[in-house]
Amino acid sequence: MRSAERHQTIIDRLRGGNRISVQELVEATESSDMTIRRDLDYLAAQGVLKRVHGGAVPAMPSGVEPPYSLRAQAAVAAKQAIAQAAVAHLKDGDTVILDSGTTALEVARLLQQRAVTVMPLSLQVAQELADAPRVRLLIPGGEMRKGEQSLVGPLTVASLRALRFDVAVLSPCAFSLDAGLTAFDLGDAEVKQAALGVAARSIVLADGAKWDRAALAYVCAAERPDLIITDPSAPEDQRTLLMQRGTLVEVADPEESP
Repeated sequence: MRSAERHQTIIDRLRGGNRISVQELVEATESSDMTIRRDLDYLAAQGVLKRVHGGAVPAMPSGVEPPYSLRAQAAVAAKQAIAQAAVAHLKDGDTVILDSGTTALEVARLLQQRAVTVMPLSLQVAQELADAPRVRLLIPGGEMRKGEQSLVGPLTVASLRALRFDVAVLSPCAFSLDAGLTAFDLGDAEVKQAALGVAARSIVLADGAKWDRAALAYVCAAERPDLIITDPSAPEDQRTLLMQRGTLVEVADPEESP
């Protein structure tokens, strides 16, 4: 098991708020005791957990967003497959809002040779597209969220509302049939709502780890997006229910990606 997969396993087991032991993780990941202890030390340095004798306990409340650096390592193959599927739904000439987040960054990397107009909602995505020869880049105003480098606040919302777009490509922090699309940050949720309001259609990128979870701030109902792109780890029964509600769900399989 790769380090990113082990880290995600550790995080998933911490979500219940209970202590986890090194031995439990050794068995769950089929890794050595030394490897697990190194993983725990790394995640402790990232502020995700606290080391205790023989294991670890959560360091973050459930309503706190995991660090960007940690999220960037998780489910990379799934995010890349989702990004490829999303880009296939964009055509040259489209005007696109591209959300913040690690999956949106993968989309930006695939748009570098495309003739599209993009308003990025993070400085990381903007930087990725800064030298793209055929991309017209529209930079919104706003306040930068430290660590995330996403743009939020009234200036960002005003920038969005001054324009109209063909597509909003959004990446929520969490997603569930009952709670809908949610975000950890209130300002981030407000920006996502504004993006939905000024785009003719919406594509939501949500890998399986985000399903059946909820964060603090409500964005929209689960069936509001026109298309949700996920990976095979998303619960099949929930995907079926969502399609019955009228939302298209596309599954991007990392093993089938070129």
